Amino acid sequence: MATILAIETSCDETAAAVVSHRQVLSSVVASQIDLHSRYGGVVPELASREHLLTIGDTVKEALLTSQLGWTDIDAVATTCAPGLVGALLVGMSVGKALSMVHQKPFLGTHHLEGHIYAAYLEHMDLQPPFLCLLVSGGHTSLIRVDGCGQYSVLGKTRDDAAGEAFDKVARLLELGYPGGPIIDRLAQQGNPRAFRLPEGNISLPEGGYHPYDASFSGLKTAVLRLVERLKSEGVDPLPLADIAASFQDAVVRALTKRAVRSAQDQDLPAIVLGGGVAANSGLRRTLSETAAAHGICVNVPSLKLCTANAAMVACAASDHIAHGHRSSLDLGVYSRLPLERVSELY
Repeated sequence: MATILAIETSCDETAAAVVSHRQVLSSVVASQIDLHSRYGGVVPELASREHLLTIGDTVKEALLTSQLGWTDIDAVATTCAPGLVGALLVGMSVGKALSMVHQKPFLGTHHLEGHIYAAYLEHMDLQPPFLCLLVSGGHTSLIRVDGCGQYSVLGKTRDDAAGEAFDKVARLLELGYPGGPIIDRLAQQGNPRAFRLPEGNISLPEGGYHPYDASFSGLKTAVLRLVERLKSEGVDPLPLADIAASFQDAVVRALTKRAVRSAQDQDLPAIVLGGGVAANSGLRRTLSETAAAHGICVNVPSLKLCTANAAMVACAASDHIAHGHRSSLDLGVYSRLPLERVSELY
């Protein structure tokens, strides 16, 4: 497979990596958490400016660490969708420039496809078809993977993504940003059965519930009502650990139940976990244990591959190169682009 230099700037992390034959030769990530934490979330304009400031050094470090030169690089890949438009434009502009200057093929890559391909970097024997449970701050989806560019979204959230719900609940409880890691750590000290919170089932017109789709907006509201009730009852201080544990348990139950049922219904032997929320200890443990009880293998990524990184982008691009795919230098960026339309990028 090809040796790819990849760039990832879809949100608030400036990343560059070199991957050869699914071996990570370098992976550099410049985080913006400290910049955005004071605002309680990502500020798009600030993210774009920070990308401009750091991307040159990030790419240089990735190439230097890989101990390769441009003669060893087969192609340049850059995330082009989905994400913050300003942030994506920074990475795309640099990627296209490098492609033209060094006369290398260019590939615009789908961010969610990158999260799927992160599993290949650590599980060399993984083969499609399989199910990917992709959970992040902006996306929560159940995806059937049948091959390179062959994806079917079986289920998704109807409103807030799981990671978004973590951030909003953390803000409600005044815990700080980003909310996912904070709630995860706090939940380990609490009782997940202290408060029964809704899983967010989606009702069907003909009756019953959608087997794969979920909703986390109602769960967020339920936590708000719980906090209001406890305060009205004079509970002080609030049992933050128990609230965090109960909230996390509701999210984990909803995701695990839908993922395992989807894999069973589709007769898929494996579930791949991907996205930032894949770092959650409760989800990693519960999904692995529940799936194993049903004879389903779960591929859980290492923590460094859960959040946005360029190694996963490079891995996806290398497979597209192997299939003869190339992107035009006229390719634009997309704030939203369904994963099923990934072929439009080539």
